[in-house]
Amino acid sequence: MKAVKVREMGTEELRAKVLELQEQLFRLRVQKSIGQLDNALKLRETRRDIARAKTVLREKQGLRPDKQGLRPDKQGLRPDKQVSR
Repeated sequence: MKAVKVREMGTEELRAKVLELQEQLFRLRVQKSIGQLDNALKLRETRRDIARAKTVLREKQGLRPDKQGLRPDKQGLRPDKQVSR
């Protein structure tokens, strides 16, 4: 699933897609555990599709912080601490 295609979806469609992909991932994990999984790459693709859909969903909801919204000390902008001796 391409990111462009995911971005075209609405929020309700994205929520439904995430649930569908999570169910698919569960089924793939069960198949892997009993040795019936033919394509192990499908697990990785499904996990990445879930992450992609969740990221776009958070962007649409306005919950994804941009780099300027992070705390300054997390960006390495905090001045060095001076050690008292």
